[in-house]
Amino acid sequence: MNKKYFALKLLPNRPDFSQTMTPEERAIMMQHIGYWKGIMAQGKVLVFGPVLDPESVYGLGIVVVDDVKEVEEFIANDPAASINKYVYYPMMAVVPA
Repeated sequence: MNKKYFALKLLPNRPDFSQTMTPEERAIMMQHIGYWKGIMAQGKVLVFGPVLDPESVYGLGIVVVDDVKEVEEFIANDPAASINKYVYYPMMAVVPA
């Protein structure tokens, strides 16, 4: 089966989220980091992290999966999805052979 690539964007619930997180939000975001590191260890995440856009910091991840259902499961199980919103798009990735 051909691998599929997706770009995931984690949109904060407010523009200054990264600067004004409550202790509870910070704890959720730390769980979020651990969650994605685990998926990365499985070889399904190529890169993830915050994008320091001066308008509003947001999260970005590039995943490689067999099916879009995996992406949907990743998002559904991410602790950060409880306080922020995800959008994702298929990617026509160019990768090493």
